[in-house]
Amino acid sequence: MTPAKHPPARRAPLSRDQVLTAAVALADESGIEALSMRKLGQALGVEAMSLYNHVASKSDLLDGMIDLVFAEIGLPASGVGWRAAMRERAISARQALGRHHWAIGLMESRKSPGPATLRHHDAVIGCLRAAGFSIPLTAHAYALLDSYIYGFALQEASLPFGTADETAEVTQEIAGQMPAGEYPHLTEFAVEHALQPGYHFGGEFEIGLDLILDALDRAAAVPEPAGTTP
Repeated sequence: MTPAKHPPARRAPLSRDQVLTAAVALADESGIEALSMRKLGQALGVEAMSLYNHVASKSDLLDGMIDLVFAEIGLPASGVGWRAAMRERAISARQALGRHHWAIGLMESRKSPGPATLRHHDAVIGCLRAAGFSIPLTAHAYALLDSYIYGFALQEASLPFGTADETAEVTQEIAGQMPAGEYPHLTEFAVEHALQPGYHFGGEFEIGLDLILDALDRAAAVPEPAGTTP
């Protein structure tokens, strides 16, 4: 007796979220330059054209990917002071960018931001405004914090070392190429700081962040000139 033939299992339909998640994973693995609709379709086991049932264009795909990254960044917590909230948010943003290096230069580039992106910006502005920051000071604080977060994340991602051991190895290699006594301040910095046990460049982030928050704290305490927007 001929065994009964079963129809092939029907593939579960893709969703927009699955497409975006796969695109983020592909960019994490190979970089944003390697991302194409063809490669994304291959990763999902579908024809590239079928992806357009879920994303309208490559630009729409990038919009959605950036929105997923924003969704990973913790929103300012309620019930804590603005300083603690901004500190936690900055650390969370740096961690998200550490997982998704390709996103660093794209976070503020989208003309059609998604709901997570808009929710994030609204929450940060709302936190500062609730703390008594004027509209201009809120704008200054937001620009300063984001410039620091994105700039540090970019610098950290481009360094030729990661761990403390790698830092020491690269520092010693560079120092070995310098003529003796030619760069005394750089040598002092390397010996007394970068080559100290346990030094890790990433540890500089929170130190710099606290310096910025100190400055914003002082700026927030200065009375606004008469006639300015509260």
